[in-house]
Amino acid sequence: MSNAYHENPFASTHSLDANPFDDPQDGKATPAKTSSRLEDLDRRERELAEREAEISRRETNIRHGKNNFPPFFPLIFHSINDEIPQEHRALITRLFQLWLVLGATLIINMVACIFILTSGGSDGGKDLAASISYIPVIGILSFLLWYRPIYNGYMKEQSLYYYMYFFFGGFHLLFSVYMIIGIPSTGSAGLINTIAAFSRKAIVVGVLGAIATAGWVIQGLGNAFYYRQIWTHHHDAGHSFAKAKGELAQHGAKAYFTRG
Repeated sequence: MSNAYHENPFASTHSLDANPFDDPQDGKATPAKTSSRLEDLDRRERELAEREAEISRRETNIRHGKNNFPPFFPLIFHSINDEIPQEHRALITRLFQLWLVLGATLIINMVACIFILTSGGSDGGKDLAASISYIPVIGILSFLLWYRPIYNGYMKEQSLYYYMYFFFGGFHLLFSVYMIIGIPSTGSAGLINTIAAFSRKAIVVGVLGAIATAGWVIQGLGNAFYYRQIWTHHHDAGHSFAKAKGELAQHGAKAYFTRG
């Protein structure tokens, strides 16, 4: 008989163990996929470790951070990135920038008042004296009474700080309007003093007065805009005057100076 009769008619050239539904490429792709997954896990672990390190660094800065403000004579710790929640950092940064504009405006206003005096302006002596006193008084009190309270408000989300800000920030808005007007002998080189300087051909005084007036307008309008925005946030967050009184009774003034 021919050898063909001894062959298995159902025999296949493929191994009996092979699965006809297997993709022949799977064996080659599996190690690559495994390696990719391991790399992805390693990357995620590194990112998580970096986040934990950043959080730890910020907590350390907040709890043990050295005083860093003002830079020339550090009295307090001030760090928007470390102490203010991310979603509110832009707002607090803008308020801080407006406070810096206020400081620059106070200095320019004083210089303008010096020229008002030397150019023969009426009540120039009173303007200069008042403008000099504004720099330390308004500069320091504005930081302590409206900027720092709203900084603490967004850091701690306590009602007391919001109401401090609303009271003193409102007063500052009225003061800004007062300085924009520029009544002689009030220490402001605002509109009235500026117009008077141009009318007597004191060009340098008029230019400085115009710059000072622009500074008062910029920081005044900016503060008014954010005042309304902060009021909306305070209302939506459920803060109330009753809560503010309770926080004052519980923590007292000490809470103002602590970062906890």
